[in-house]
Amino acid sequence: MRVKGGTVRHANRKRIMKRAEGYFGGHRRLYKTAKEAVLRADAYAFNGRKERKQDYRKLWIRRISAACKAEGISYSKFMFGMKLANIELNRKMLSELAGTNPTEFHNLTETAKKAIADNEKKAA
Repeated sequence: MRVKGGTVRHANRKRIMKRAEGYFGGHRRLYKTAKEAVLRADAYAFNGRKERKQDYRKLWIRRISAACKAEGISYSKFMFGMKLANIELNRKMLSELAGTNPTEFHNLTETAKKAIADNEKKAA
């Protein structure tokens, strides 16, 4: 007796059609187009998760940059000064500090400026 695999095929089809609920037109009703739409949606979702990380990093950098400009230092010099001062705070935490606790951020910028000045004296 041969194995036809009807239940497995039906389950796969049902799973795809369930995921295609809410799609427009044939993308919801027709299996072949629904399958294509679900595959494409998965690809967009995968790329979107990567883009979201990039977008957040850009947002944090913009916030830090704006706060640095208010303190009279550029973003790149601030980050260089932080590295020289051995302060390892990630951009997410720095952006939170810049927004919620400006006095602490001011202290960090002063530390970064001092570290850059010390580095220039050492180099000369």
